[in-house]
Amino acid sequence: MRLQRFCSVLLLSTLTFSLAKAQKPVKKSDSWPAIEKQMKPWTRWWWMGNAVDEQDLNAVLKKYADAGLGGVEITPIYGAKGFEKQYLQFLSPEWMNILHYTVNKANTLGLGVDMNTGTGWPFGGPQIKPENAATKLITQQYTLKAGEKLTEAIKIKEAKQDFAQLQALTAYGTNGEVLDLFSKVQADGSLNWSPHHGSWDIYAAFAGKTRQMVKRAAPGGEGFTLDHLDKNAVDVYLKRFSDAFGSKPQGIRSFFNDSYEVYGATWTPTFFQEFKRNRGYDLAAHIRDLTSKDSTGENIARLKSDYRETMDELLLHNFTQNWTNWAHHLNAVTKNQSHGSPGNLLDLYGAVDIPETETFGSSYFPIPGLRRDAGDIRNVDPDPIMSKFASSAAHTGGKKLASSETFTWLTEHFKTSFSQCKPEAEQLFLAGINHIFYHGTTNSPTNVPWPGWLFYASVEMNPNNSLWPQAQGLNNYIARCQSILQSGKPDNELLIYWPIYDVWNKAKGLDMPLKVHDVDDWLHPTAFYKLSKELSESGYSFDFASDRLLKQSSVSKALLSTNAAAAPYQVLIVPQCEMISPETLDQMIKLASNGAKVIFQALPRDVPGLNNLEARRAQLKATLAKFIFTDSGDGIKQFKIGTGLILLADDVQKALNSIGINRETLTDTGLQFIRRKTNTGKYYYLVNHTAKDIDTRLSLNESGQVLIMDPQSSAVGVAAVHDKKVRVQLKSGESLFLKVDQDGTAKTPSWVYLNKVANLINLNQPWNLHFTEGGPALPSDQKLDKLVSWTTLNDPKLQAFSGTGVYTSSFNLSSKTAKEYVLNLNQVDESARVWINGQEVSILWSIPFQARVGKYLKAGHNTIKIEVVNLMANRIRDMDIKKIQWRNYHEINFVNINYKDFDASGWNVMPSGLIGPVSITAFN
Repeated sequence: MRLQRFCSVLLLSTLTFSLAKAQKPVKKSDSWPAIEKQMKPWTRWWWMGNAVDEQDLNAVLKKYADAGLGGVEITPIYGAKGFEKQYLQFLSPEWMNILHYTVNKANTLGLGVDMNTGTGWPFGGPQIKPENAATKLITQQYTLKAGEKLTEAIKIKEAKQDFAQLQALTAYGTNGEVLDLFSKVQADGSLNWSPHHGSWDIYAAFAGKTRQMVKRAAPGGEGFTLDHLDKNAVDVYLKRFSDAFGSKPQGIRSFFNDSYEVYGATWTPTFFQEFKRNRGYDLAAHIRDLTSKDSTGENIARLKSDYRETMDELLLHNFTQNWTNWAHHLNAVTKNQSHGSPGNLLDLYGAVDIPETETFGSSYFPIPGLRRDAGDIRNVDPDPIMSKFASSAAHTGGKKLASSETFTWLTEHFKTSFSQCKPEAEQLFLAGINHIFYHGTTNSPTNVPWPGWLFYASVEMNPNNSLWPQAQGLNNYIARCQSILQSGKPDNELLIYWPIYDVWNKAKGLDMPLKVHDVDDWLHPTAFYKLSKELSESGYSFDFASDRLLKQSSVSKALLSTNAAAAPYQVLIVPQCEMISPETLDQMIKLASNGAKVIFQALPRDVPGLNNLEARRAQLKATLAKFIFTDSGDGIKQFKIGTGLILLADDVQKALNSIGINRETLTDTGLQFIRRKTNTGKYYYLVNHTAKDIDTRLSLNESGQVLIMDPQSSAVGVAAVHDKKVRVQLKSGESLFLKVDQDGTAKTPSWVYLNKVANLINLNQPWNLHFTEGGPALPSDQKLDKLVSWTTLNDPKLQAFSGTGVYTSSFNLSSKTAKEYVLNLNQVDESARVWINGQEVSILWSIPFQARVGKYLKAGHNTIKIEVVNLMANRIRDMDIKKIQWRNYHEINFVNINYKDFDASGWNVMPSGLIGPVSITAFN
């Protein structure tokens, strides 16, 4: 047993080292890390019907690599109709052969491969028989009076519940009596008991089945959803994979699990035993309260809190940790979307190697010109605080990567621009995410007519997208950002406790899945959320901590350490909360006694749960009595204990100021930031999501030489620093990195600031427009005296055209004497690649569609070429008007953003092309 444990630890250490080694950036002379595959964006890769073959895989994988993707995540899904003969059965020998080909081919192209441990979602399949399927608590109620006998058998009444098991029978008398009648039930279901007095309500508790099937299953993946709370069921599920793999590694980097969408799974057959072992009392005696419709009762809320805590433990140990251990034995890691789970999200995220959040829908950004049409908006805005649950688990656990499923339903199909993608990705970066996964890319055979096969909820990040020829612009930007955001360690000074018991202590409902779509219910109303939001907006950086995390934390040199591989924290903050476990409070005191600084926004009032309630309340009261505060003024009370300090202050920011924890004042300008620490300094990632351009001098909490690094152009220069303030210029929608190096002696040239405008050159010569790629047919060449949407020109083909148009023109520059020249394309629908005098400048793929072009210009005659790609929308609109069949899939087929039948025939034609006006501004 000891040898087995040692081998498991050694394997995990090897995996962790390999993961860290794979991410270690190689420094280049221009201060940008060398981009490795893990730093590039990856994509979820839908295998429709598993209808894949080597020839097509070879072609598309090369296209993915050429476009700047770093890896693919295989998720088999339902198939296209008419291609059934090409389907491969999931995990069959034929499927395994194609998996091996994919891994080998991807590796030769520098791509990584992840794999869903299943098809569709959630986990389940043909190996899950009813006895191992997702389970729900079913109760039936009977009434007996004195002298009566129950005439019906105690058997399940709900249809299709042949596998339901009676697990408890409890009688409740009018005088408060509670009797366990389970042993009185005979083999035929008859009850051998009659009350001697009064009236009795009898509750039968059955372990029934939810009968949920795998959603969007691929061929060979159909079947019941598994019971995630039962270790044996999880082992049965994973054995199918082990058998298909021959229990050997398959070259998969990471196994993936999608968000927990297991509906109504409120139970597992061992729940009563686990509850009694962990909570200390018999849940069977409380069936009436557990299933009560009373949404206000205090004891009912406490009972359900205990029930939810037990759910959390079962899901953590029997599924999440079990699955991760299985993956490690295959030399792979796990990547898990814990949101939606009925458990402590921080611990569930923390139990895997790569915690993954997701964005669903779109956010509002006041960036001028950024399109956000009301009909294209799905669901609530993605919340960065929600994303921080995943990144916090990564940071506190010393894990290098925190990933996100990104752009799910960002807009309606075929209408998503790269400009809309950029701030959404940046919002994730600011929340600590550093590993973007697109949602997604559908594998499509080359012989399928345009637009190819498509998944119903994804942004179409695939070669059939008319934007694809310029996808490198977005991909390279993300790669540069992630190359820095994956380097060093996170630099967050605060650790904020998440009071999970306040969340669980609700009388309403039964299980409590904490969904990304329900943050208005379980997150937004809390003092924890409000404090986190205020601290973030004020310029503080933080991660979240659970009770389990604090239990394993320690103090070294007055800093809080959550993991040997994690960056330490300067202070622990406890938001106002009603309930806390006495053990957690004792641990907080212990941390303070050992030198930590702890700030309570308010002292907790009560303990959670129902067992030994009064004794535990007394324990909490006795602990709180140890807090001997003295008034230190300004609404702050302090209690010195051991070598540390406990503060009590409603205004947490005042308390932080009092102990020298300084905020970053740069947020006063409207800029947002995140920091990473290195051996010699820090990186600041700055983003301007305001409506205004910002030109200011910033005070930073880190001092040293400052390099400005532009992740869009890759330009680098030494910043101007005066009076310890660094000057930055950021237009609305732009971002940059500041590299603050305490040992900085870089010989990099100074950053060129755009100061006084010397001249404005309008490119008002005629433009020639030539179409090079796209369809349904290439329009004729055009000569434009003025730039307008190409859909308004006289060629009837243009309203339906999606593809590439190339604009050429020329201009004169009387002299070249300015310090810098900036090309401004203004309105572009939707992305542009620019050449000046035959030299490629860059891809201008997002607002503000500007680039520094001084080094490409010459005095006298200059030529300019601008290749523009538009959206797929107009071509799809034309196909639907003409009733051309292009979608024909099994199961959900293809739906719009509101999950109705998709029909683009009523859409307006979307502007396309270079609309400008185009100008060049000279700066001195």
